Amino acid sequence: MAESPATAGSFRHVGFFYRAAEEYATTVAAFLGDGVAAGEPAFAAVPESRLSLIADALGADARRVEFADMTEMGRNPARIIPEILTFASKHRGQPVCCIGEPIWPGRTAAEIQEATRHEALINLAFRDSPVTFLCPYDRTALAKSVIADAASTHPAVIRDWQETASATYLGPAEVPPRCDRPLPRPPAHAETLGYRDDLRQVRRFVATKAKGAGLAPPRIHDLVIAIGELAGNTLRHTGGGGTVQVWRTSEEVIGQVADTGHITDPLARYRGRSAELLGGNGLWLVNQVCDLVQTRTGQAGTTTRLHMRLNRP
Repeated sequence: MAESPATAGSFRHVGFFYRAAEEYATTVAAFLGDGVAAGEPAFAAVPESRLSLIADALGADARRVEFADMTEMGRNPARIIPEILTFASKHRGQPVCCIGEPIWPGRTAAEIQEATRHEALINLAFRDSPVTFLCPYDRTALAKSVIADAASTHPAVIRDWQETASATYLGPAEVPPRCDRPLPRPPAHAETLGYRDDLRQVRRFVATKAKGAGLAPPRIHDLVIAIGELAGNTLRHTGGGGTVQVWRTSEEVIGQVADTGHITDPLARYRGRSAELLGGNGLWLVNQVCDLVQTRTGQAGTTTRLHMRLNRP
């Protein structure tokens, strides 16, 4: 069984590898119930189908937990840390207990990569905070590679009702290697525009190509805003221009921005809105309007890929 939040006293991040619904409900409810009993603010973000399971197991204590549907809140995993930072900031100085289930059956390979990166960066973002995380993973439905990566991003793990230190934990600043692999090359049919100073041209290009790909007008607007922010960063922070590409798959319209800039702060994309309002570089906004954001920085510069689902309103 997991150590209770009340006895932890500092940052803890535990991966919970469960097999059955009873094991899931009992462990999660005990974790939250211990936190609530200790007077700790409690937050639980899990797939919608799991919300009632947890609430039923908690009983009356469920009223003292803030719940969120992770399939919506964490659709783009880069949104999760800012949401938790916001929750923790409301209770500054208090120990906080959180449940976060960022990977579930049906996630795409790209989403799983970014959710795994999120799990790794929790260790960096909250290492000096009195926040305890319990992160459930379905051992029977998720690939072995997903469970192995989860063990490498959590200092402690629970298997078969027992908590132990994770022998494969990488450390607070380390991301599993598969999450840092270069993005696949855009397809040959991707439309391409180079830019050096004219953001109006970039916005017109993205709007035209996204409309031609069948993206709904409100989502075209979102993609134009997001790519405009990234292209604006190119002009503000690099000495050269960049390249925009847009293409369609069977399920998405994808936009990509590449330039010679380098992102050295691993948490740059994960700052909350307060950082954005204090002079951030628009990455918070980009993550809010896109369904998935992938960023890779290498010797040649930075590439950011934005995913917009065609079947979303």
